[in-house]
Order: sequence, then C-alpha cells, then structure tokens
Amino acid sequence: MFRRMLRKGLLVALSALALSSVACSRDERPAAAKDIATFLVAVQRNDAGAIEAALDRPALRSDLRGQLTELGRANGVDVNGGPSEFAMDRMITPQTIGLALARTALPAAAPTAAQITAALTVSDKGRVCVQDAGKTHCLLTFGKDGNAWRLVGLQAPDLKRP
Repeated sequence: MFRRMLRKGLLVALSALALSSVACSRDERPAAAKDIATFLVAVQRNDAGAIEAALDRPALRSDLRGQLTELGRANGVDVNGGPSEFAMDRMITPQTIGLALARTALPAAAPTAAQITAALTVSDKGRVCVQDAGKTHCLLTFGKDGNAWRLVGLQAPDLKRP
C-alpha cells in the first residue's frame, strides 16, 4: 500500500515537473507581438496617451543614458551621472521610435502580429527584441510587465560608435 502511494506521488511530481518545464519554455513572441502591434499603431497615429501607457519610461531612460554615457566615454568625454532625465525624456518621442522602426525589416504600414512575431528574437527571459533589417542590432526591446509587453529599450538613432 505504501509503495503504491509512493509511486503515485512520484508520478504526480514528475508530471507536474514536466508540465512546468513546458510552460517555462513557451514561445512568448506571439503574445508580445499582439501588444507590439497595438503599440506600433499608436506610434503611427502619434497617440501620446497610448504610447505612454506602453512605455516603461524609467527603463527607457536608463537604457538611453547607458548608450550615451558609453559613447561619451569612447570619445574621451565622461560626464558624472550621464545625461539628465530631462534630456532622456526629450529622446523618447514617437519620432525617435519611428526612426528605429524605419531601420527594421517590418513593413512601413501597420505590420500584422504574424509579421511582428517573425521579426522578434528573444533576448532573454521576459524580453523580446525587434532587430534592424540586417539582424545585427536590437532596435526596440520589449519587456513583459505582468500581462502586458512594454517598451524598455530603444537604440538611440544615429549614434556613431567607434
């Protein structure tokens, strides 16, 4: 009797482990693509409210600040603390996002969720990336925030890296 219960318990535990590993390896790109498609429509319409709702502004500021600080150091300029939040906010605009989008392989007209899914790569757990047309640089990074995907990274346009 005890052995039978032990076997059933072991079987249940192994089944739960198998199911959880399948759930963890689930491709999140299709779910992300739906939110990204909605975001891209908002960018094309210049809908400030919808764009702001789909941004993780603190993460974007940090990402851009890091890029600019790195560029400055590479050119012999080291500004303590990096650019201000005001300067970072001036870079986070529909136009800047549009410049990044223009460098992707996505169609200029509203891309479908399927087209976006095909263009996404998983950068790490809970993050997906829309790369440039040559698939060499991540231009837009989206992170999962609860049940929604929000823009957390943006390649600053026209930065000349040494």
